[in-house]
Amino acid sequence: MVIFVMTLLIFTFVMCIGAVVRAIDLVARGVSAWVILRAFTYNIPYILTFSIPMSAMTTVLLLFGRLSVDGEITAMRASGLSMWQIISPVIFISILLSTLCVYLNITVAPNAHFARRKALANVGVEDPISLLEEGRFVREFPGFMIYVGRKDKDEVKDIVVYETGPGGVTRSVRAQSGSLSMPEEHMILIDLYDVRIDQPDDEHPDDPARTRTIHARHYPVPLDFSDMFGSGEVRKSKSSMTLLDLTHSIRNVRELYPQLKEEELRRVRMGYLVEANERLALSLSCFAFTLLGIPLGMKSRRRESSIGVGISLGVVFIFYFFIIIADALVRHPHLHPDMIVWFPVIAGEAIGFILIRAHD
Repeated sequence: MVIFVMTLLIFTFVMCIGAVVRAIDLVARGVSAWVILRAFTYNIPYILTFSIPMSAMTTVLLLFGRLSVDGEITAMRASGLSMWQIISPVIFISILLSTLCVYLNITVAPNAHFARRKALANVGVEDPISLLEEGRFVREFPGFMIYVGRKDKDEVKDIVVYETGPGGVTRSVRAQSGSLSMPEEHMILIDLYDVRIDQPDDEHPDDPARTRTIHARHYPVPLDFSDMFGSGEVRKSKSSMTLLDLTHSIRNVRELYPQLKEEELRRVRMGYLVEANERLALSLSCFAFTLLGIPLGMKSRRRESSIGVGISLGVVFIFYFFIIIADALVRHPHLHPDMIVWFPVIAGEAIGFILIRAHD
């Protein structure tokens, strides 16, 4: 338990460095210490969803590596204990940790993430560009509904912009690429390139045959957010949604986005599905990492903590690599990226079970 607590503190501290840098920036901008402390505290549950599985893996590797080197496992086997009896307390603890991670991922972390965004919005320091989240239709900006396929800093790809009014969509704009800038204090400018504009007929807006199509090399979209920040009116992004919120969005995506075409709806639904499955897979990774870490620890036969940490980081990297792949494939629902996140979990459990049986 001491090893687990120490590794958890170390991993959590390392992952908090980014939040510390952000806090320093907020201090420089004159934000009160109380708001900074709240924002920092709200960030911890989200960090724990990653640091707990990493700590579980590292702890198991170090523990069983040392037991193997000291001959303790051989002694216990000679006393008549089977391999499964030896590891059963560790397996039980991993199940408890997975249960804790499930609770953090489906409720605590998203609520804390949303509370953090609201706290920063109340003092007007939330970054408005961060609202243009990949793979999600953003409705925070009045008069617009915006979808960004990919975003790399200030560069965006595969953009869809719906200009809306009291009667619904007044114009749809699609572009291959674009760039983001803030020419004024409360203004974001999206410069779109290689643009297609669909303009519905004023008298027959529901008749697609009467829709005019215009092609342009450049089309600017100004977004005014002067009334957004400082009021605390912040909508939930996918990261801020609880599992119940995600389930509701998956089931009612047509009602939430009535303006979208069927293909776009499938992408939006898949984005919610991937988010929900990533959280559950990440939670259950504690159990998978434990099953895999036990035989790997015995095979490493080393006391050095650096070896255990290195193996742990390697396994965790492979796991998170599949999460990155799933996020990248959200725009291709037919590839079922929501299932891809389960591959390392299932593979880790299967390989761990086989290797443990080989030691039994």
